[in-house]
Amino acid sequence: MSLVRRAEPEDAEEVLRLRQVMLDSVHPAAPSGSAKQPADWQAESLPTLRARLAAPDADSAAFAAFVVDHPAPERPGMLAALVVGTMEYRIGRSGNPHGRVGHVFSVATDPGVRRRGYARACMEALLDWFRETGAVQVDLNASAAAEPLYASLGFVRKPDPSMRLQL
Repeated sequence: MSLVRRAEPEDAEEVLRLRQVMLDSVHPAAPSGSAKQPADWQAESLPTLRARLAAPDADSAAFAAFVVDHPAPERPGMLAALVVGTMEYRIGRSGNPHGRVGHVFSVATDPGVRRRGYARACMEALLDWFRETGAVQVDLNASAAAEPLYASLGFVRKPDPSMRLQL
């Protein structure tokens, strides 16, 4: 029996907690007053996330979250690891005529249970989901600490001309 399962609406608060763990590990803390505090954005995000977990394929960007429950019996309802991804449609091209592209984000493991293979197991479940839904490529942004995991799964660095506009 696999440790990994698809996240459910009841997991939403824990999914947001682990997302904050990931954000804290990748991005330095924002200066005081420059951004909403975690509890503020998490409270605003919670209804939307619960809805997405209840109906993950409800719109054009299919959504999947895979989790591992925390192994400590004194921590019922807590999650040990999380991986989230979306399947997006982009106009087809050579090598991807149907335009299906997976994107991985919010890979996180609770600090107290790292190095047990939970993130790898979640990633493997997500990659299986991408294959089943027709993706021919999967993109992600990797921190230096996580790059060895992704490389072992077959990801390679790419030259990226990405730009961003914050609205």
